Amino acid sequence: MNGHQLVASLKRMSEIEDVKQITHLTHALFPGTHCPLMGAALAIRGIQDAMMMVIGTDECAYYTKSLTLNGDSFGGLSGRCVSVVLDSGDVTFGSRKRVISAFREMVEDYHPKVVFLVTTCVVEIIGDDMDAIADELSEQYDIAVMAVHTEHFKCENHLPGITRTLEACVDMMKPQPKGQQVNVLGQRMGSFAGTELYRILQQSGVDIGLQVPSNCSVEEIRVAAGAKANIVVNNTALPMAKKMKRKFGIPYIVFEKFVAPQRIYQAYVQLFEALGHPLPKAVEAKYQQAIKQTNQARAGVQGLRYIYGNTPYPLFEFNRFLVDLGMVPLVIQTADLPEEDQEDRAYIQAKHDPYLVLPANIAPLQFVYDVLQPNLYLGHEYAHRLRKKNIALVRSDQAASMLGFEITHYALSSLQTAADELQQMHHAAERSPA
Repeated sequence: MNGHQLVASLKRMSEIEDVKQITHLTHALFPGTHCPLMGAALAIRGIQDAMMMVIGTDECAYYTKSLTLNGDSFGGLSGRCVSVVLDSGDVTFGSRKRVISAFREMVEDYHPKVVFLVTTCVVEIIGDDMDAIADELSEQYDIAVMAVHTEHFKCENHLPGITRTLEACVDMMKPQPKGQQVNVLGQRMGSFAGTELYRILQQSGVDIGLQVPSNCSVEEIRVAAGAKANIVVNNTALPMAKKMKRKFGIPYIVFEKFVAPQRIYQAYVQLFEALGHPLPKAVEAKYQQAIKQTNQARAGVQGLRYIYGNTPYPLFEFNRFLVDLGMVPLVIQTADLPEEDQEDRAYIQAKHDPYLVLPANIAPLQFVYDVLQPNLYLGHEYAHRLRKKNIALVRSDQAASMLGFEITHYALSSLQTAADELQQMHHAAERSPA
């Protein structure tokens, strides 16, 4: 592969208006594409007493069952995931009759509290109205039944499956007297109880209500409308928060894994205003400390060129933070161009104009490295292979279980560690005989 030709085929941020214009480095993607069916399974497994009924081909049923057999979250072979396998007759004449028959059998065997009817590509292609079927079954059996659409031909990855499952959960909720607790929406990795945000809320006497999709119950979802506010800690839960605001008037605060101190501070201010509490002094102290650490870090990373792969941080917010530190983005890998990130992209583009590529198999990146010669790689790569090209790896996985100014500290520490490693590589190269 010719690295110069490969780089010449890429498009810069200023040339791209739609995600479809972003270039593939290869036809093989990394880490590979996962369909929304997987996303729905990942979300439903966190709702302890909910059933998942997958409706589709035998391949889809096998894929989902094999996925849910891993671990104890679905209860094993006879656990909370069941399937309705469609045949050619169902595809030709519609699946309604088979789904209703299978549902009756499932109710008799499992006595579920809640059921998610998860469609697959074939159901969406033949056009069966699974929302109407869900409503019919809800009325007939007096249990909550929600349809979750997981067709893969309209999207690139599994995340819409998570989003649609969370949004469907709102239909389970009942009006409640307003309390003082907050819901945490979108907590997918790590324990919320281990985060700085949790500790601040606890110190302020704020109770935590629903945490979804992380180890919650059907009952917790049903009474979640009594919360004073919703905290959206991952973008997959934003449609859920918007639907809860429309239906129950609950305000929401986006509090993702922000890195920039100003963005974190703003989220804290909005949260405590929504709660009607004064901003804790601990937040002010942590903010000033994060600003100080950020200013101190500039000298060590100024001018370093990097390629962004994949991290737990919000993609364009994080890259804006790096640009503000004086770093130079060469390539940013992204599968989406969210409207809410437009301001961050404009900030990055005003100072630099990096190439945008879809998340890539790391094999062709070797040729990009040879041409662009980055100093740092942010994301998942083989550190030993990067070192051979005088590139330092910036690690970020531990941030997956963090929220608040602790992320700023961790991100800056990781950058400094990589910058020190880079300097050591340069010194070693200087000492080596020609």
